[in-house]
Amino acid sequence: MKFIHASDLHIDSPMRGLSEYEGAPTQRLRGATRLALNALVDLAIDQSVDFVILAGDIYDGDWTDFRTGLFFREQMLRLTQQGIRVFVCKGNHDAASVITRQLPAVDGVHVFDSRKAETVELTALNVALHGQSFPQRAVPEDLVLSYPAPVPGKFNIGVLHTSLSGRPGHDPYAPTSVAVLTSKGYDYFALGHVHAREIVHDCDPRIVFPGNLQGRDARETGPKGCELVTVSDGTITSTEFVALDVVRWHQIHLNATGLDNVDALSSRFIDHMREQTALARDRLHAVRVIVHGESSLHRLEAQQPGVLAAAIQAAAQDCDDFEVWIEEVRLQLRSPLDRTAGAMRTDAIGDVMRLVDSLCADEALLKSWALEQLKDLPSLPRDLAAAAPDRLTVDELRMAIIDAEASVLAQLSNAVNSGQ
Repeated sequence: MKFIHASDLHIDSPMRGLSEYEGAPTQRLRGATRLALNALVDLAIDQSVDFVILAGDIYDGDWTDFRTGLFFREQMLRLTQQGIRVFVCKGNHDAASVITRQLPAVDGVHVFDSRKAETVELTALNVALHGQSFPQRAVPEDLVLSYPAPVPGKFNIGVLHTSLSGRPGHDPYAPTSVAVLTSKGYDYFALGHVHAREIVHDCDPRIVFPGNLQGRDARETGPKGCELVTVSDGTITSTEFVALDVVRWHQIHLNATGLDNVDALSSRFIDHMREQTALARDRLHAVRVIVHGESSLHRLEAQQPGVLAAAIQAAAQDCDDFEVWIEEVRLQLRSPLDRTAGAMRTDAIGDVMRLVDSLCADEALLKSWALEQLKDLPSLPRDLAAAAPDRLTVDELRMAIIDAEASVLAQLSNAVNSGQ
């Protein structure tokens, strides 16, 4: 027996904010969730699996029209026409109270009841699947407590959309624990909700979050896909993670220490990307680059704002053996300054350096000073609310003031050198 366990497809996720990025491959990014599901169906057919488990969040919320639901239904028909059954457990994004539009059911696709846990037995395969869909978006109780007892003599699979005991970045829905799952006596728990792949418990039972099928932004990095599980005589004999994403997101921390020109920065980026993409050159790679370290490039950026981001963009154009889109370039650079000598100067340069040193040494002072300086800043749009001054961390404020110092020092140095 062979089955696929996947979750968090988020078909047609809107990926808000893409219009803000000039030159973004918008259509490819927005179509990626569909292509990933298509790849999942192809895999299921190629591997002749017996059934597919989808552990919640098929959709990203109520459909704007019927096209999203019709696409999913078409993919399910591709499976069932090959004799592959599908078991769906609705999660918080596609709960019974969330998806309001209806389409005819597909014979061979079973959606677990949202009112109570239920069991479906596949006699020919000697398998029993237990699960319950979300009745509404927020489910604060432990659903597993009411899951049925295992069916004796069968391979028992629990299907559940859950945050377990809590996972960073995920709402605490249907909370439960490994101890509760283990106590059920099942052989496998197919979980959903958490977008990072995680083997929670290796065996007796095997408990797995497969992660989402397709990363949607720079927080969802690395390979995304599903679990392919083989069972013989009631025992798991092999498990394999299969990457199915068509766009792969990366966050690259590029150390610029010692680099003194944009060509060196460009070369370092290309080398880094070649290492990252060595086994995945058939995908679009969406990259957020964080350039850090102590480098005279910091001074160059202060003199010519945007030059380092442009250098990274240019390097991406030179990656002709794989496809790269730069989502964002963030700078966390420091100038190679002799701060002790600088702070002893009696001119404006010394004044600036002494102010920055005092602010960076006192977190409370830094926070209050920054808020005072930025108090007249107008309200930010909702998409940028996380960048509001009162929501920035001390480390973010410290980096901002160091960047500002570099710009001011560059201007002051130019004035000194020109005799002004």
